[in-house]
Amino acid sequence: MWRSLWRSKDRFSLQYFEHVLAEVRQIKVVDVYNRESVIDLLQSIVEIVTYGDRQDPLIFECFMEHQVLAEFVRLLKISGNSRIEASLLQYLSIMIQNLDSEQAIYYCLSNGYINSIIAHQYNFDAGDLALYYVSFLRAVSSKVNRDTLCLLVKVHGDVVVSFPLYDEALKFAQHGEKMIQTAIRALTLNIYNVSDDMVYDFLTTPPASKYFSDLVHSLREQCLHLDALVHSVREKCTPERREDIFLKTDKIVDDLYYFKDILSVGESRLSMVVAQKLLGILIFPILIPLLQLGEIKGLNISAVTSLYIVSRLLQVVGGKSLTNVVAALLLYPYITFNTEYSTNGDKGDSFSDTNSFSNFLNDINILECSSPECEGAEKINTNRLLGHLVEYESSNYHFIRNPGGADVFSERSGILAYIFSENHSISFLSLFLLIIIVESKGMLY
Repeated sequence: MWRSLWRSKDRFSLQYFEHVLAEVRQIKVVDVYNRESVIDLLQSIVEIVTYGDRQDPLIFECFMEHQVLAEFVRLLKISGNSRIEASLLQYLSIMIQNLDSEQAIYYCLSNGYINSIIAHQYNFDAGDLALYYVSFLRAVSSKVNRDTLCLLVKVHGDVVVSFPLYDEALKFAQHGEKMIQTAIRALTLNIYNVSDDMVYDFLTTPPASKYFSDLVHSLREQCLHLDALVHSVREKCTPERREDIFLKTDKIVDDLYYFKDILSVGESRLSMVVAQKLLGILIFPILIPLLQLGEIKGLNISAVTSLYIVSRLLQVVGGKSLTNVVAALLLYPYITFNTEYSTNGDKGDSFSDTNSFSNFLNDINILECSSPECEGAEKINTNRLLGHLVEYESSNYHFIRNPGGADVFSERSGILAYIFSENHSISFLSLFLLIIIVESKGMLY
C-alpha cells in the first residue's frame, strides 16, 4: 500500500527510480508467485527512463550508472516464464522507440546488452512471444544509424563475422503471421539503408546472402501456385477460386514491391546480388522455355502466367538491368547463349567475346534501379553479372540444347508468336509486356 501511495505521488522522481532499481536487484528468481510484481517493476523502469530522457538527465545518468540493461538480461536468465519475457520485450521496445537523445540511444546499443537480449534462448511456441520479440528487433533497427551500427556487429579484423540483430530476424522471414513478415522486411530495409562497406560485404556473401535466394525461391513457388490456380479456374470457375487468384496475385505484387525497395537502396553490391537472383531463379527459368530457347527440368509454367509474372515484375520492380535483359531476350534477333566459357583470365571478358547476347548487353549502362534516388548508384559490370548467371544456371538447371549437340540456342520468332496467338489472354499479355518495356525509363532506345 505504501509503495502504491509513493508511486502515485513521486512516480517520476529520481528517488523513486532508485527505490525501484533496489527492488529489482533483490529479485533472485522469477516465478508464478512474483511475476506480476516483476512486470510492474519493469513497467515503472521504462516509464521513468522515458521521462528522464526528455525531462531529467539525472534519471538517465542513474540508469547508466546502475547498468539497468544488465538487470534486464539477468531477469531473462532467471525466468523461464514466457509472460515475463513477453512483457520485458514489450517494455524494452517502448523504451527504445521513445528515446530521443543520441547519448541514450548510443548507451543502450553499447556494452553488448541488446545483443544478449537478442541472442537469449526463447520458447517461441508459447503465446505471442514471437510477435513481441520481432517488435523488439524492429524497434532496435529503427534506432540504428551509421554511427551505432558497429555496436551491434561482431568483427574479426576487418570482417564482420556475426550480426545477431539481422541473423535472428531472418529466422522469422517466412513466418506465417503477416505482421511478423512485415516487421522483418521493415527491419531489413532499415539495416540496408545504414550499412557500411564491411556490413554490405557480410550481407551479400554466404551465408547471409542466402536470404535473397530464399526470397526469390519463395516468389517462384508462389508463381507456380498461381499457375495451378489459373489451370483450376479453366477447369471450373467458382467465386472461391477467383478470390484465391486475386489473393495470390496480391501477395506476389507485395513481394515484388519489397524487391523494389531493396534495389532502391542504390548500393551496387546489394543490387548485384538481388538482380542475379531474380534473373537466375525466376526470370530466365520463366522466359527461356516460354521463348522456346530450351527447357528447364522441374519447371512447368503456362504462357499466360509467365507473361503476367514478367510483366508485373518489370512494372513494379523496373530497373535498367532487368528491363534490358528481358527486352534482349524478347526482341534480340538471336541468342548464342554458350554456357562453356574460358576459365583463363577474366571470365566476364571471355564470356562477352564469345557471346552475342552478352556483347549486346555490354553496351548498356546498367543501374539496378530506375528511381530518381538511385541516380548516383554505382554502375554494375554487366559481364560480371552475366558470368555469375551462367555459372548459376549451369549448376542448377539442365537446358535442352538443339538436336545435334550444338552449343547455342536456336533462333526463335520471339514474342511475335504470342502476340498473334488465337488465345486472347496470351495475345493481350504479350502486348501488355511489350508496352511496359517500351514505356520503361530504363529501356535502351
